[in-house]
Order: sequence, then C-alpha cells, then structure tokens
Amino acid sequence: MIRVIITDDHPIVRQGIRQILEDDRDQRFSVIDEAPDSIVLLEKLLHNEYDVILLDISLPGRSGLDILPDLKKRFPCSKVIILSMIT
Repeated sequence: MIRVIITDDHPIVRQGIRQILEDDRDQRFSVIDEAPDSIVLLEKLLHNEYDVILLDISLPGRSGLDILPDLKKRFPCSKVIILSMIT
C-alpha cells in the first residue's frame, strides 16, 4: 500500500484527490493524511511516514517550491509530486 499525504490549501481539491486515489480498483493507495499548508505538512511529516507527498505548488506562507528542498533533504525516502493549476 502506498501511503500518501495530500497538501493543498483548498479542501475541495484535497477531497477530490482523496476520492480518486481511494477509488483505485487495485487499492494501491492509502491516503493517510491531508495538510492545508506547509506548516501543517512539516508537522505531520515529523510524526508519520509517507511514501508520496502530493504538494501544491502555491500554498499560503511557504509555497510548495519553497519547501521542496527541505522535504528532499529531511525526508529523502518520500517521493514528491508537485500539483499545479498554473498554465
């Protein structure tokens, strides 16, 4: 089971992504947690292990791009997927 945390400041986006992952027929994903911003994300990463961090590129406070180097350094085993609605 792939453990996932969804980080996005929009609750409806988090809910939609969660639903997509949980509807996976092969049940490969387990959405363990959600975070609305980088502060909550970092706090949760200190107490839980995740295989994948879904990270919104534009978060309030420190953006996804701002915290990406910290994530890769402090949690090198977690894969990060950046989410963006920027075109």
